[in-house]
Amino acid sequence: MGHSSSGHDHAPHDHDHDHGHGHDHHHEHAPTVTADSAKRVKLAMYLTAGFMLAEAIGGWISGSLALLADAGHMFSDSFSLGLALFAFYMGDKAPDKRRTFGYQRFQVLAAFINGLTLLGIAVWILIAAVQRFFQPVEVMAAPMLAIAVLGLLVNVVVFRILHGGDHENLNLRGALLHVMGDLLGSVAAIVASLVIMATGWMPIDPLLSMLAAALILRGAWKIVRRSGHTLLEGTPEGIDVDGIRAALEDIEGVVSVHDLHVWGLTPQDPLLSLHLVVRDDMSHAVMLKAAYARLHERFGISHATLQVEGEACLTGGDCQVTSTTHP
Repeated sequence: MGHSSSGHDHAPHDHDHDHGHGHDHHHEHAPTVTADSAKRVKLAMYLTAGFMLAEAIGGWISGSLALLADAGHMFSDSFSLGLALFAFYMGDKAPDKRRTFGYQRFQVLAAFINGLTLLGIAVWILIAAVQRFFQPVEVMAAPMLAIAVLGLLVNVVVFRILHGGDHENLNLRGALLHVMGDLLGSVAAIVASLVIMATGWMPIDPLLSMLAAALILRGAWKIVRRSGHTLLEGTPEGIDVDGIRAALEDIEGVVSVHDLHVWGLTPQDPLLSLHLVVRDDMSHAVMLKAAYARLHERFGISHATLQVEGEACLTGGDCQVTSTTHP
């Protein structure tokens, strides 16, 4: 088991792979962003929940599907913003014996749920809009316009609050997408009310609701796809797996690289593990130091597990394929 001790006992390895080091690296960059994002999400949640009730009442009184749809979306917003806030707090919890990586992945799970919620809301709006075409409802345009304008102002404020946060965070992106959907809903309600006041043409209300729902569906699918990719241990965006293998095999003394895996706790936190086959006359400590330095400098990967071997596949693994990614 000489290869194993080389991979885990030498100082360079301890410095670069120690879990505490990886955790510290995350917290060098994340806490300020996370704390700021959490404050923004909390304020946005209060504003959204506060106006949701007024919009729901206004939509029911005026008979506007556009307002009711936007109120339903704002209810979803309040829930999703609360879930995102909880995810921020969970992600900041320290690792424990049951979860040695901590709770950072909870943020990705929350983003996935938010995306699914958006998809459900958009489908509901589309179904309700189609029903309105067959069963038209009289809409009171004046109350609808007043509430829609107020809703637009609230959504603009909430959007500006969230837009100043971390755009790479899936939860914040999901929250922004929710608010963008609200903005579209408010604009649709304003346009619909103006058209009804000017022409009396009622189908504009469900028609613009369908347009807003289609745009929400498009954005929601992106959130679901990206968070689902992370939950399935997919290779983080921007990581060139072939480039990593080539860069490591270019180090003097490295014979080959195999059993290469790249994934991430979140899209911003890439993790890597691989087996490094080196020549017998090379110091394992020196090879580890060179490999870790190259991973950090060229690819920004600081949390990696490297196993040094004198010959390929001493401990099993995927030896038939040079590298294994998580597509």
